[in-house]
Amino acid sequence: MIVLGIESSCDETGIALFDSQKGLLAHQIHSQIDLHADYGGVVPELASRDHIQRLTPLTQAVLKASHLELSDLSGIAYTSGPGLMGALMAGASFAMSLAFSLKIPAIGIHHMEGHLMAPLLEAHPPDFPFLALLVSGGHTQLVYVHEMGRYEILGESIDDAAGEAFDKTAKMLGLGYPGGPEIARWAQEGEANRFRFPRPMTDRPGLDFSFSGLKTHTLTTFESTAKTPKDRHDVAAGFQQAVVDTLIIKTRRALEETGLKRLVVAGGVSANQLMREKLHLMTQKVGCDVFFPRLEFCGDNGAMIAFAGLRRLEAGERNTLEFTVRPRWPLSELKAPASTL
Repeated sequence: MIVLGIESSCDETGIALFDSQKGLLAHQIHSQIDLHADYGGVVPELASRDHIQRLTPLTQAVLKASHLELSDLSGIAYTSGPGLMGALMAGASFAMSLAFSLKIPAIGIHHMEGHLMAPLLEAHPPDFPFLALLVSGGHTQLVYVHEMGRYEILGESIDDAAGEAFDKTAKMLGLGYPGGPEIARWAQEGEANRFRFPRPMTDRPGLDFSFSGLKTHTLTTFESTAKTPKDRHDVAAGFQQAVVDTLIIKTRRALEETGLKRLVVAGGVSANQLMREKLHLMTQKVGCDVFFPRLEFCGDNGAMIAFAGLRRLEAGERNTLEFTVRPRWPLSELKAPASTL
């Protein structure tokens, strides 16, 4: 089975082809960073328009790279939520129209399930069950993954997600967009211990996160300095260290409470090098294996959608022509593919 995967939930258009026999055949990603940089964040209308312009040429590109034709496709998977309404509709409409014209099945995929499946694209994927730390611009969650489609949310952010906190803090510090890579870049030359930053909600039981107060503390700290380049480097380093430490503390607590010996880390923030290094050290101490997607699959991409779609299409799932998208869609509402129930 050859599945075309389409990701268009926010500001990246990702297209990929996945073969059930040969694996990933090709993938393409177009980033809208330059389009939104002047605004300091994603402009939904601009994002939707750009997806519409990119979907056809990117699909043609992956077909050409794989030496395939549209007629070779067995199914299409697309992101149906969560995300920006217009961006989701752009990808879903393209996918459903193409599937209808080719008379092949299509399936809508949960964006975060795609991220959970991304490490399974690697040569040595984790076995189920495992603990997942999902860290992205819109989500920070600790998830007990019993199997594909059966997810138990153990903890999540009660306000800003970690990625959102990175973006907002970078903007407060006068840094560029997107905030995560900019904070990490400035932190490389900073002194993380110059200022004192809290590790939110780590002094109490539970696995939930909160980064809103840390963001406010960072702004207050920065406003009290001379705002020199060194100040920016030091505040960025201190903020990044506080976020990473908070994620590590909560993740270790979840591993100890569940007894799981496999940890999957996914989502855009999983590309953060400091977090990767600290998670490796932590998991070694507790006797746990940790799995990351390769850097190109940490952010939004079509490969993870194609892979998740393949699993569900093979189980007999498919959409009707009366499809819908869900800008808000709890991961816990998903069900396991029929073949795994």
